Amino acid sequence: MSIASIVVVFVLSWWFCFFLALPFGVSRTENPQSGHDGGAPLRPRIGRKAMYATFGGAVMTLGICYVVMADLISFHTG
Repeated sequence: MSIASIVVVFVLSWWFCFFLALPFGVSRTENPQSGHDGGAPLRPRIGRKAMYATFGGAVMTLGICYVVMADLISFHTG
């Protein structure tokens, strides 16, 4: 795999993990004030979720790179 394809795989897996982590640990406001969204989380903890996504994306990228480089799944035609 080239460096560019590894970066693309990492970015895609990072976003996958980030969207997967978003709903975890969400607590909503019991009585929202007027004009506030009732579904908005009290503490979104985006930084923590980004760190989890970075770790998960790195693990997924390593796994995908291993599968491709070991020719467990071949993408070559001919």
